[in-house]
Amino acid sequence: MFVVLLRSADNKSQAEEHMAGHQEWIRQGVSDGVFLLVGGIQPGQGGAVLAHGTTLDDLRQRVAADPFVAHEVVSAEIIEIAPNLTDPRLAFLTAN
Repeated sequence: MFVVLLRSADNKSQAEEHMAGHQEWIRQGVSDGVFLLVGGIQPGQGGAVLAHGTTLDDLRQRVAADPFVAHEVVSAEIIEIAPNLTDPRLAFLTAN
């Protein structure tokens, strides 16, 4: 399981120009079953993605394909989490 932090970067003023591509990137990640949750880092500092069911290398490639990352609207940090205890509603995160 991974948390991807997308923090505002040098070209954040270009966000509107790349928004449609970024939103399509999000929709594709959800459609592929990789993105479980996508939301904003408050207050207005960027975004975050909870990802599951992928490898670190594949996720790195997916994140690099985000137009916001490619055009340095945001900088990306990927944090890998190895869950070992979950609420029963999230048990799928620890299943092998």
